[in-house]
Amino acid sequence: MKSFHKSVLAASVSAMAVAAAAPALAQDSNAVEQVVVTGIRASLLQSIESKRRAGAIIDVVTAEDVGKFPSSNVAEALTIVPGVTVDRAFGQGEKVSILGTDPALNRTLLNGQTVASADWFILDSPGRTFNYALLAPQIVGKVDVYKSPEARIDEGSIGGTVIVNTRKPLDLKSGLIAGAVSYLYNDRSKKGDAQGSLLVSWKNADQTFGASFSVQRAEDQLRRDGVESYGTIAANQWAGGNPDNPVDSRTRGCTGTCASTLTSNLTARSPNAFGASYFEQGRTRTTYTTALQWKPTDALSFEFNWLKIKADYDNTNQSMYAFQGNTWNSLGALTDLTVNNGVVTKASFNNALSVLDVQYREAELNSDTYHLKGGYKGDGWDLNGEIGKSTADGGTKRQVFLEFLNWANYTVDISGAPKSAGSLTYTTNVMGNPAAFATDPGWSGNLVSKPTSDEEKYAQLDLGKDFDGVIQRVQVGYKRREHETGQQYAGIAITGVAAPASLFSPSEVPSNYLKGFDGVGDQMKNRFRISGPSMVDYVQSGKWLAAGASLPKPSIFAAAEFTAGNWNIQEDIDAAYAQANFKADNIRGNFGVRYVKTSVNSAGYVCKPGAACNAAADWAWQVTKKSYDNVLPSVNIIVDAREDLVFRFAAAQVIARPNYADMTNYFWLSDGILTGGGGNPALEPYKSSNVNASAEWYFQPQAILSAEVFYKDISNYILQRTQPESYFNQSQGKVTTYQISRPFNAGSAEVKGLAVAYQQNFAYGFGLLANYTYADASGQDGAPLPYSSKNQVNVSPFYENGPFSARATFTWRSKYFTGVDRGDNMFVRASKTLDVTAGYAVTKNITASVSAQNLLDSEYYAYANTTALPRGVYRTGRKLQATLNVSF
Repeated sequence: MKSFHKSVLAASVSAMAVAAAAPALAQDSNAVEQVVVTGIRASLLQSIESKRRAGAIIDVVTAEDVGKFPSSNVAEALTIVPGVTVDRAFGQGEKVSILGTDPALNRTLLNGQTVASADWFILDSPGRTFNYALLAPQIVGKVDVYKSPEARIDEGSIGGTVIVNTRKPLDLKSGLIAGAVSYLYNDRSKKGDAQGSLLVSWKNADQTFGASFSVQRAEDQLRRDGVESYGTIAANQWAGGNPDNPVDSRTRGCTGTCASTLTSNLTARSPNAFGASYFEQGRTRTTYTTALQWKPTDALSFEFNWLKIKADYDNTNQSMYAFQGNTWNSLGALTDLTVNNGVVTKASFNNALSVLDVQYREAELNSDTYHLKGGYKGDGWDLNGEIGKSTADGGTKRQVFLEFLNWANYTVDISGAPKSAGSLTYTTNVMGNPAAFATDPGWSGNLVSKPTSDEEKYAQLDLGKDFDGVIQRVQVGYKRREHETGQQYAGIAITGVAAPASLFSPSEVPSNYLKGFDGVGDQMKNRFRISGPSMVDYVQSGKWLAAGASLPKPSIFAAAEFTAGNWNIQEDIDAAYAQANFKADNIRGNFGVRYVKTSVNSAGYVCKPGAACNAAADWAWQVTKKSYDNVLPSVNIIVDAREDLVFRFAAAQVIARPNYADMTNYFWLSDGILTGGGGNPALEPYKSSNVNASAEWYFQPQAILSAEVFYKDISNYILQRTQPESYFNQSQGKVTTYQISRPFNAGSAEVKGLAVAYQQNFAYGFGLLANYTYADASGQDGAPLPYSSKNQVNVSPFYENGPFSARATFTWRSKYFTGVDRGDNMFVRASKTLDVTAGYAVTKNITASVSAQNLLDSEYYAYANTTALPRGVYRTGRKLQATLNVSF
């Protein structure tokens, strides 16, 4: 194949397993950013060589051509790598798990350094996970996935470390101009957007100085339809079991069979609230990069990288639900129920509460990263230094929330779960009548802001010395990292609004709303929605205020949840390491040790003992200091048994630090359902002893059959625990008891498993990549570990012949645990996804391609304890994209 022929395929090769061919398409989208590479065989060769030379167990994903990176985003590109799983809560990969571990137990580095990150969702707090949706694929040249550590690489991961390497101008053609334009269409939102990217690169004739600049712009109109429930309750709540309101339905409308069924099943679980969710979001992301390289002499080199990301994630959520578990309005309204296997599968109510919650949120993410690197190569030695700073801010800048109430007769039916997520049916169809819902002047909603910030400054120095003999190289280094992250949370209740939903430009939801959801019924499918901007304009206008009153302003002391949501973490890390690389005949590898000292100041507001926690005087700013030291040895041994057969063994002591939000005093409250969550400043870091071994058989050029086994013995594992705590209830005006989930070091955990992979090119341009991963992860007393699927399968056949290429990627993963919420163990049901792409090289400079992501319109099914209790069932639609890629 000639070198100018383009392909929609990219390749990845696993150090445990196989290379991953990936889709093409040059674009910059939050959804389908598939990219072209120069010939799959050339890419496979590059990936395989990177893997075979590696001194650790490592997977490599490469994209050979300029501005072309595989799959929809970096996270999606990693899906094909054995042992890597991706969570798609909003229809695209944002969180990555490696070898059965929580995404928070893995690290993502940009050019070997931390890149500050932030999240847009108001329910997310700053953690250690990286938001892959922020990273435009056009800037990426190669991604290394380290499954076993080396002493020289930053600590902090138990599962693995992902190192994203950006493109360098001295590696690119001088005078290069590469660009792409594309159009992305979502078949659920029925909206489309143009995407664009441009890269310009230059270097001098001596190749001693180079500069490159790129800009990418992506837009995506997302709509997520869902059926949701909000927590669970025991059936005894309808039988006088609620201490705050011990009303008994058996003395009212629940008589006869209803009463006897309830009496016999007081411990049965039921959704606390159940209904339909309508979520819309406009996502825009603009990315700028600059890279400079200067080599004034053969021995001296400098490199500078700048990355700027600006993204907007404004969204409106409208949840319409029956609130059958409401303490003060529904507990005495039960008239009938059916119980099956400890689950209330169907229940009817007379004159019980229903709610329409409408939240309009302005959310944005901004990130600036500066990285300067210098190096000197002497005679058999080298010295390298790096300094940098990465900052990010994000979160919800403003939320306007109104809550509309209704009392009606209805039936909640989840008896068809999990095949059917459930239905909500009213005797009189209030879901189609916006005049039936109105705000309560006593508490109408709130105004909230919840911005977050993240910053890391670092400096490091590395000295290496080469030797003749078995020890071929010794490297030592020191690194200082200063990290600060925080959250500011303020709000104020909106009171005095007596407005029907019909006031805010109501309309029926689109005709394809809840398409693909079995058994939901016409009332849910044809429910109304209101205009978010119309609601915001009304609130901001102040028309609802009493004469002379001014618009309320958010305050951190307006409610306990707001006050406790203000916190700051300062984390200073000093690390020193020594590593030796060795080679004796056909045995090579490295061993070393990394010493780390971590000092943490965790600050936040704490309510004074005995106070109501509803005024500024009730709170004190408290700083908790903590420090710890860790000595982390590691060893990697590689045996080149034959030219086509490689064995690897690795062992290491590793740590992972707790999520930032988990290390604070913060908490949040849900006044209506009396639940909440919070942090714990006494948390200890995770510790693990890791052992990995692999065998790789390169049975023909650009082909591999491999297997890896892994074992992780983890101590200080952190899980959520729910317990009662009392706080002032803003909506009720009194102190009530909440069930609060907080993180604790729950004891030990272990992860063990196997990853196998196969890759081969066949005749006539065909090829196949496939892998399977088994991970058995469990905590104390067999408790499940977050985001660990026991089984995952990836199959990716491809075709490449002349100017045409095509690929399909199918992924299936088994169910996985996500955490504890309101006392329930939360899981996501097994899921499958299918993406396809095809491209044609019109000329050596122009490629046209089309792609489709989420062709199965896959269902994201989250449930509490059992699939019979759905918590959130969502679909986001298929994404179709056409792209024209040009390079000169």
